[in-house]
Amino acid sequence: MARTVADDLLDVLVAAGVTHIYGLVGDSLNAFSDAVRRSGGAANGGVDWVHVHNEEAAAFAASAEAQLTGRLAVCAGSCGPGNTHLIQGVMDAHRSGAPVLVLASHIPSTSIGRGFFQETKPEALFAQASHYCELVSQPEQIGGLAHDAVQNALGKQGAAVLVLPGDVLAADSAGRVAPNATVTARPRSVPEPEAVTELAGRIRAAEKVAVFAGIGAAGARAEVLALAERLGAPVGHSLRGKDVFGYDNPYDVGMTGLLGYGACYAALQDADLVLLLGTDFPYVDFLPKENNVQVDLDPSHLGRRAPLVQGIAADVGLTLQALLPLLEPRSEHRFLDRVLEKHASMVRRGVHTYDHDPVERRAIHPEQLAALVDEAAADDAVFTVDTGMDCTWTARYLTPNGRRRMIGSWVHGSMANALPMAIGAQRAYPGRQVVSLSGDGGLAMLMGELLTVKTHQLPVKVVVFNNSSLGMVRLEMLVAGDPPFETDHDAVDYAAIAAAAGFWSRHVEDPAALPEAVEAFFAAEGPALLDVVTDPNALEVPTHLTLDEVKGFAASLGKVAVQRGGLKEVVDLAVGNLRNIPHP
Repeated sequence: MARTVADDLLDVLVAAGVTHIYGLVGDSLNAFSDAVRRSGGAANGGVDWVHVHNEEAAAFAASAEAQLTGRLAVCAGSCGPGNTHLIQGVMDAHRSGAPVLVLASHIPSTSIGRGFFQETKPEALFAQASHYCELVSQPEQIGGLAHDAVQNALGKQGAAVLVLPGDVLAADSAGRVAPNATVTARPRSVPEPEAVTELAGRIRAAEKVAVFAGIGAAGARAEVLALAERLGAPVGHSLRGKDVFGYDNPYDVGMTGLLGYGACYAALQDADLVLLLGTDFPYVDFLPKENNVQVDLDPSHLGRRAPLVQGIAADVGLTLQALLPLLEPRSEHRFLDRVLEKHASMVRRGVHTYDHDPVERRAIHPEQLAALVDEAAADDAVFTVDTGMDCTWTARYLTPNGRRRMIGSWVHGSMANALPMAIGAQRAYPGRQVVSLSGDGGLAMLMGELLTVKTHQLPVKVVVFNNSSLGMVRLEMLVAGDPPFETDHDAVDYAAIAAAAGFWSRHVEDPAALPEAVEAFFAAEGPALLDVVTDPNALEVPTHLTLDEVKGFAASLGKVAVQRGGLKEVVDLAVGNLRNIPHP
């Protein structure tokens, strides 16, 4: 068989270190998938194809792999619907800064623009979800455009898209692509010395300094902790920063925001100066309104969430390395001591409320399930987390240790991400335990990926928080003053579905049976699913409530009682969550 453009593309990917591609084969992609077949697989110097059941899952899997490894991951889809399915996971990868290359095949090049079957405009479709999106219209272009796409994904940290008409992929090669080195390291900007000197002066003038760190400070953990030690500063973190700053950190005061726990909110509000390090935290109501300094590699992040007295567009680690020699150690730590004491009290009262004495309650609290999973999971487990209430239980009950990893659709906030992300995580780390923390709503949305897990014999462990409700949406309605509407649905036995797909599975409704079920679940060989019916009335309550939120919640409960005759529902909700409500 003559060498094709698809073969040339595959050569570029192999040279970039790609060993497998997530996707769903079909028509316009056939020339490329055949090239993958003929490559003989990764074991023979080629590429493996990881067959999924929805292109969205392919993109989520690639997003997870790229986030966890920092290496290029690749997903592919056929023209039209294949591309539109891809877009959800591609947007997640792009907004998460995950280096993902998207192979979006297209209709025949001679039919573009004429309303052909399944025609879309991929360049427009993926424009918002990528750093780079280009059409390959001639065989001679494949080497240069593929290299540029790989370089953009890795260098800019996000998605890059190659639009590939099926007839171009199948065309005869114009000649083997010449080797072209790829630079994989993102540039690290050095701060201006004057900016560092100014920051040192601001810190010396402030009596109480607090730090709020995000994923952008991941490479500067040692410098952040050294700064906290020198200043006696409490360190809060975003959810994406919990992996980095939530362990072996004597200055840790938890998280702020809707998922927050502990004394982070209080620390930020009470400080004279707040250092926002590598974070683009979006919930502005939880950030101080004045006396903020922000350091971030991306200049567009500076000042777009909270007003600043100073912004520094530079690498966080390099900035702190320049800053630390300018600061004298502080012997006065009263602010830190006070915040740490408050943090310990709030964690005892607000977090460790429902993870003990489970047999005395009728319904299983999701907090109890999360705590048991945290205790039983491996020290180097990778957790993938669905958007919704699962994020809360992750934030509050999963314990980082420097080896565990926790990822989710933290920025894009898509449902149904946990299971396909687990597929990518398990492919990236075949020897590690991978745990999908799935909400029943998210699992139902992409449930076909259970078949993907079984097809590839991936030993993914799927925990289902099954409350027959879209819990986070339900809470949003309550806070807005509205009774829940169309958030609850029929009870489903997901364990029975998983068993039919070939999983080890168990369905649990009795709190007393949960500890043994969790133990058996983690001991099971191969794919396993633990379906736990949890209390639908369990609420996520942030550490700070506004008066409007309290009024809205009260109004919604009144509507439930009056309009729906739901007094028992109101009582159950109150009794189930009374100890969660923050107190002054």
